[in-house]
Amino acid sequence: MLQTRTPPGAAAYSRSLTPRQMEAQVFSRVVRRLREAERPADRARAGADARRLWSAVFDLVSEPANQLPAPLRAQIASLALAVQRECDGETPDLGFVADVTDEIARGLWG
Repeated sequence: MLQTRTPPGAAAYSRSLTPRQMEAQVFSRVVRRLREAERPADRARAGADARRLWSAVFDLVSEPANQLPAPLRAQIASLALAVQRECDGETPDLGFVADVTDEIARGLWG
């Protein structure tokens, strides 16, 4: 079994982030993959990662126990569905997906 080693300082860095900043990191990683994907296989993988992220977002804001205001939850759910539809398309516009995902990441960092 392969073991991964955490680089020195990485664990301390992760502990210093707020939950919101950790969420921002996830969005930022997906944006980076989307923007760097050049080969068809990389583009497909990046699109699938974005699809999974936005599917999770939709599921979270659809939970009745979610404490965000209902209008905001509805807006985020609508955005998540739009991104998922784009990711599911025959030739998804990964630039659009990256831009939307990046805007959410920026909001979470802010």
